[in-house]
Amino acid sequence: MTHDFDLVIIGGGILGTSLSFFLSYLNKTKKIVTIEQEHKVAFHTSGRNTGKVHAPYLYDPEKKKMFAKAAYHGYDMIKKYSQLKNLPFKEDGVLEVSLNKKSTKILEKYLRWGKQNGLKEDEIELLTSSQLKKIEPEIKCDTCLQVHKDASTDYSKFTNSLMIDSRNNGMKFLLNTKVTDIKKKDGKWKIILNNEHEIFSNFVINVAGGESIDIAHKMEVGQNLTDVHFRGEYWKAPKEYFNLTKKSVYSVPDFPDYPFLDPHWIIRVDGTCEIGPNAVPVFSPYGYKASENLKEFVPKLLEMINSGARKAVFDKQFQKLAINEIQSSMSKSAMIERVTRFLPKIDADKITNKGTAGIRSSVINDKGKFVSDMIIEDDSMSLHILNYNSPGATGALPFSVHIINRLHERGFFRREKDDCDCGPWKFSDLIEKIST
Repeated sequence: MTHDFDLVIIGGGILGTSLSFFLSYLNKTKKIVTIEQEHKVAFHTSGRNTGKVHAPYLYDPEKKKMFAKAAYHGYDMIKKYSQLKNLPFKEDGVLEVSLNKKSTKILEKYLRWGKQNGLKEDEIELLTSSQLKKIEPEIKCDTCLQVHKDASTDYSKFTNSLMIDSRNNGMKFLLNTKVTDIKKKDGKWKIILNNEHEIFSNFVINVAGGESIDIAHKMEVGQNLTDVHFRGEYWKAPKEYFNLTKKSVYSVPDFPDYPFLDPHWIIRVDGTCEIGPNAVPVFSPYGYKASENLKEFVPKLLEMINSGARKAVFDKQFQKLAINEIQSSMSKSAMIERVTRFLPKIDADKITNKGTAGIRSSVINDKGKFVSDMIIEDDSMSLHILNYNSPGATGALPFSVHIINRLHERGFFRREKDDCDCGPWKFSDLIEKIST
């Protein structure tokens, strides 16, 4: 195995693999490797979500401009690549419902945001409950935001296809390989793999998802930040409910400042339906089982007590919400009742099978506040993408273009070609889109 690299990408989720995809076209001589601890890419958060390709209506066009722009262009890019590779992609739309007048005001704001972020008049509209009843008779709500430009896909298959293209272009992936330590040595990064092997790199891009904060801390970056992990659980609906609605249904969260989302009614790309996710606090980015959480309980608790997370976890509102999420995990009825508020026909007794759980990691700053936007930290030898959550998968392709261009402009990692075809796109065209 080569021991010296020009660039190491840590993390084989959809963002890390997207970076590898574009770099495989732009650089033909530099030694680049993507490191992923699991046996396949998109094994964790990237492949354990609702599979939605989100329209940019949830994102403040000023405060979350990059997220909104990435989601807007990401939709078309995912569609184009999926058609080229014959991957699952279904333009099925989504409904966001309000259950009271307060939430209706939020939907009106989402409508404005969506249009400001580029959605056209025929792609997003506000419906009264009576208007919605004509097309979705089973849904009960005060008002509904219908978004036509929303889709479903399979991000595991999508990311794996990006990896195959990258490999075919000469890029290297190290799977089943975990970064267990990293430190500077003689002007390079010395990276320990699986506690035994070592490699060296001139530059590191940290896109490690649930472990990105831990990696950043080892590299002495983002020391004022910590993370808290939440397990999102799903319940599978029986076949008799598959035609209950034509579109997936989301409800406006009651507490948007916290990472607690009311469970949704989800229609996946294969036509199956699920309820979820909730957001159960756990102690590991891989805390799917009690044994893993028990192992990480003490170190994570000490980390939170000695950071800004202490203020958040001792906040009474947070504690109340966290208890509700734990109850939704312990009681199927408690979770499903949240959905029956807008889909009263669902009978919890008929839902018996659990779906795949995923874990989302949210960053807390030194003031004890949850950070709502993504965080980009960099220095002369590294770049770190922290708090990369929804619409992370939707925006991964255009955001990876933004990262590569950012490195190029700062002179950290020069592109060898000013322009070239990257799969179905011309790189210069992509830069122009994300820059305007």
